[in-house]
Amino acid sequence: MNQIATQYESIIGRITNGYAHKPETNALTEPLVHWHSVARLMLRSRFLDELEERELAPQGKVKYQFSAGGHELGQVILSQWLDHPHDAAFVYYRNRPLVLGLGMTLTEALMGGMVRAGGPSGGRDVGVVMYMPARQKASVIPISADIGSQYSPAAGWAEAIQYRADTLKQVAAQGAITVVFGGDGSVASNGFWSGLNIATTLRLPMLFVIEDNGYAISVKSHTQTPGGNIAQNLASFANLSIWDGDGTDPANTPHLIHKALTHVRQGHGPALLRLTMPRLSGHSSVDNQAYKSKTELEAEWQRDPIARLHQFLVPKLWREDEWQVLETEAKHDLTAAHTAAEAEPLPDKHTVTRHVFAEPNSPPQMGGLAAEPISLPSGNSTPKVNDPRRLNLIDAIRHTLDVEMAINERLLVFGEDVGYKGGVHAATVGLQQKYGIARVFDTALNEEGIIGRAVGMALHGLMPVPEIQFRKYADACHEHIMNLGSMRWRSDGKFGVPMVIRMPGGFRKIGDPWHSVNNEVAYAHAIGLKVAFPSNAEDAVGLLRSALRGNDPVIFFEHRYCYDAAWARRPYPGDEFMLPFGAGKKLATGNRMTVVTWGAMTEFCENSLKEVDASGNAIDLIDLRTIVPWDKEMVLESVRKTGKCLIVHEDSEFCGFGAEISATLAHEAFFDLDAPIVRVASPSTLVPFSQELMSAVVPTPERIVAAMRRLLHA
Repeated sequence: MNQIATQYESIIGRITNGYAHKPETNALTEPLVHWHSVARLMLRSRFLDELEERELAPQGKVKYQFSAGGHELGQVILSQWLDHPHDAAFVYYRNRPLVLGLGMTLTEALMGGMVRAGGPSGGRDVGVVMYMPARQKASVIPISADIGSQYSPAAGWAEAIQYRADTLKQVAAQGAITVVFGGDGSVASNGFWSGLNIATTLRLPMLFVIEDNGYAISVKSHTQTPGGNIAQNLASFANLSIWDGDGTDPANTPHLIHKALTHVRQGHGPALLRLTMPRLSGHSSVDNQAYKSKTELEAEWQRDPIARLHQFLVPKLWREDEWQVLETEAKHDLTAAHTAAEAEPLPDKHTVTRHVFAEPNSPPQMGGLAAEPISLPSGNSTPKVNDPRRLNLIDAIRHTLDVEMAINERLLVFGEDVGYKGGVHAATVGLQQKYGIARVFDTALNEEGIIGRAVGMALHGLMPVPEIQFRKYADACHEHIMNLGSMRWRSDGKFGVPMVIRMPGGFRKIGDPWHSVNNEVAYAHAIGLKVAFPSNAEDAVGLLRSALRGNDPVIFFEHRYCYDAAWARRPYPGDEFMLPFGAGKKLATGNRMTVVTWGAMTEFCENSLKEVDASGNAIDLIDLRTIVPWDKEMVLESVRKTGKCLIVHEDSEFCGFGAEISATLAHEAFFDLDAPIVRVASPSTLVPFSQELMSAVVPTPERIVAAMRRLLHA
């Protein structure tokens, strides 16, 4: 066998000039394809799918199986040419042939599905989900199960390529591209159109590869897009070049890929490559494809790319025994990989809570500044006031952004109207004029794209600071926000996505159902997100600076009432002032009752306390400042002293964060309580436009005073 293989390598070496380089810069040259490697990887991928489908899934050793059968040819060819150190592949669940071509071993791939500790996610994610920092070729970026969620992060990575090359002057980033893969079903998603809009508007180095097998589970492609051909429909889309063809034809597929890839590499803007192919297995291992006729199934197998590759190579270029050598070797290697994967240990259940947040001694391999590694100055929690003039909260945020942008050239601020206008709340006034349009810029009115691109930027080593104009508008990017927090955990610590999402909300002089939403508890439930909610300018500076110099994604709530409230104004605490997350602040000290609050309610509670506690020694008033993490120890210590607790927050009482605090106190301080825990919060409704109606929803000083008095005398 070894002698045959050696002879075979010699023959193939002559055919391909010995090595598969990336496409030549001259688009007229023939693409150099290393057919030995292509055939080898396609066979390994196919045999791996068959092993999982026919043996491991029925035996329960692989719980989910998504076959790439029919999709192999284009992916494997493309993997040969993604060899720039800043290239990235944003994949979906049928892209294992590509990932094998980029360097993942058969054993690693098997360990993913067999939930072994050494798999790509350490058993945390579905086996078909693949993560892989660069191994001399493109990095494989963590995917999410949400359809179309890969597109706008891919645009963000491509945007970071441009920023590194043009603004940071990193020569090493020049010529890199992003390739994002999706099925024909994904072109109906918000994410696809969002990513497409960003890429074409900015002329990003980004290649969309749409693998059209005619079906999204059981739904045919003409239901996903008019006429069933997204390439045809996008023929007149500005700043987008289109290639469209059969992805199972070895004679033509390399040329399609070569032309599209060369176009993007040469800086001509984004391209879309649509490759048609059959899906030879069901959507997953539990799908029997009953919705396909016998004739259709037979026609699909007639287009099997492996059979077509065999016909293309044998006997014109290869002998049949040389093909058989490859098949034998692939099966042998797979058997060895299976044995090795079986021998690997299962994940240690004691490690399951690791990597939710950044760990100082365990930086990610990719994502944020820590992975490169780049460190920022440390600060301290002692204010250093050089100017006694009091800033309002919005000025404090603007000044902090200004200071941090001067320190960190990778910090970018963007969102709707944040550039020349300076933001609808004026938090970024003057920053674009000072730091340029590359660092402070406006985006399309598309929140999915704002946060999605931020994910890609963070993964590529930048510190994005996107602004969502109002909390309610974040509903459109909820998918990305939920997923970015868990990426570190899902990838077993390999990838981090630090960013700071600024998000105003809450009532002002008037309210309404669209601009006054808080609902901060939704993000408290998300895995891996830190949540800050400052009540005043000083705390806003300290928490924002800690977030901007940190290694975790942060939701930074800015209450609209606090923006210019006189109570919230404070002197600027200095350029080194940083507050740790999870450290509350006592605004008053007493021994008869504890009041816990945050955000705009902090002012209401302090003013109410003055009316209720004439002696000034009855009430402990705690401003949590952050709710993830929250200062549980400070609250417990206070309640164990006072025996009573009032929790005041603006969000709905039903399932609001006050419920978490109440449950903690009931569990850990039950025998210290002298009265039931009381909450003052909003009813389960939205903030109305009418001021009169709003006073019946948002907690008022009168309601807080009444609750304080009742509880003090309980």
